[in-house]
Formats: sequence, C-alpha cells, structure tokens
Amino acid sequence: MSITLYALDGCPYCEKVHDALEANGIDYETVWTEALHSKRNEVKRVSGQRAVPVIVDDERGVTMAESANILEYVERTLA
Repeated sequence: MSITLYALDGCPYCEKVHDALEANGIDYETVWTEALHSKRNEVKRVSGQRAVPVIVDDERGVTMAESANILEYVERTLA
C-alpha cells in the first residue's frame, strides 16, 4: 500500500482526511498515533513535525501535513 495516514483517534481533521480517502475509494493504511505530542516520534520522523494528520504517498514521494493541504492533494492527485 503506497498511502499511509498518520492520525489520532477522535481528531476531527484526521476524520476529514479519512472520509476523503474513503469517498474516493483510495486504499490506504492508518497508523494511529499517541495522544501526547511528545510521544509522536514516528510522525516526526516521517514529516519533521508532530501534528496530525499526515499523509505519506510512497509511490509519488510525497509527505504532507495539514488537513486542508491533504484534502486538496487527494482531490487533485489521487481521486
């Protein structure tokens, strides 16, 4: 699977990205992150910051944060 979504359970911004991926029939894997920012080392490793959501598109070599940016990417590139 080339799309990975780093998300936090209960995060409304993560839900928006999840919903867009689902609505467009995009296969992806979700990696659930820790609630505490200081524990989100894997998110920092892949994106350089600890906020979620983050999407990684291995096929296209894209790593992106911020739900608005991700939603635009999904619509323009993946849909």
